[in-house]
Amino acid sequence: MLACASASFSQNSAAQPPQNVLQLSATGSTEVVQDWLVLTLVTSKEGSDAAAVQAQLRQALDAALAEAKRQAQPGQLDVRTGAFGLYPRYGKDGKMSGWQGRAELLLQGRDFARITGTAAKVQSMAISQIGFGLSPEARTQAEGEAQAQAIEQFKARAATLARSFGFGGYTLREVAVQSSEGASGPRPRMMAMEAKAMALGDAAPVPVEAGKAQVEVSVSGSVQMR
Repeated sequence: MLACASASFSQNSAAQPPQNVLQLSATGSTEVVQDWLVLTLVTSKEGSDAAAVQAQLRQALDAALAEAKRQAQPGQLDVRTGAFGLYPRYGKDGKMSGWQGRAELLLQGRDFARITGTAAKVQSMAISQIGFGLSPEARTQAEGEAQAQAIEQFKARAATLARSFGFGGYTLREVAVQSSEGASGPRPRMMAMEAKAMALGDAAPVPVEAGKAQVEVSVSGSVQMR
């Protein structure tokens, strides 16, 4: 019985939570100009025959790809296909009356003039959306700056709180780092596909203007006050 009691006591002692542990967090942020443009081109087709509709979509996409690839340049104008789908179309009576399809082509990169100029030359697809963001290089640099701020704030706050509780310092127990990006400039613009009808006769590039992005890094964790 004594041995059992001793073993039980030992387990309970080991399960006790650590003492003088402080949980805290800190945040660093930086605002940078969005240097990445994503322009989405789309085309939609419909008809009674699925194969014919699909062929029309493919023809429009092939023509757009051929034009866009002539202007492509890594990092400045990257070209990739987006969604490509074919769906049944139903009439008011609920019966299938044909097929409709949609294809997308994305132009993205840092050279805004090259991207919008290329989009203006594409006659087989319409601009449906314009969005802005950060290039990988800009995002990495911004996250590094925000992270450095957050870490310094975390260390300063841990030292101040430890002294406030009567301790001489602290040691780091665990830490987690998270980053996020939010737009502080214009929202992505949606454009009606019908607007391309006017642009076809006047192939002028669509004007674009980027805003700023707020990059935030949070550092959270626990320290052992000592």
